[in-house]
Amino acid sequence: MAGKIARRGWMAAMLAGAFFLATTGVAGAEEAVADNEFTTIAAKYMAAAIAMGLGAIGPGIGIGMLGGKAMEALGRNPEAAGAIQTNMILAIAFAEAIGIYALVVAILIGFVF
Repeated sequence: MAGKIARRGWMAAMLAGAFFLATTGVAGAEEAVADNEFTTIAAKYMAAAIAMGLGAIGPGIGIGMLGGKAMEALGRNPEAAGAIQTNMILAIAFAEAIGIYALVVAILIGFVF
C-alpha cells in the first residue's frame, strides 16, 4: 500500500515538473533566435494548450470523484444530505480553482509572453 502511494506521489511530481517545463520554457523562446517567427508563435500556443490541457485533467478527475463519493454517502445516509452537499460544493470549488489557475497560466502564455 505504501509503495502504491509513493508511486502516485512520484507520478504527480513528474507531471508537475513536466507542466512547469512545458509552460516556462516558452517564456524565453521569443528572445532566442528561431528558424522563423512562426516556429516561435506555434511553440507559444502549443505551450498554452498543454498548460490548459494538463491543468484541466486534475480538477476534472477530482470533481468526478467528489460527485461519485457524495452520491454514495447520500445513499448510505440520506439524513445527512445538507452536510454532505455543503462539503461537496466547497470541495468542488477548491478543485475548480486549480483549473482556473491553469486557465490564467494559459492566457498569460498566449497573450503576454
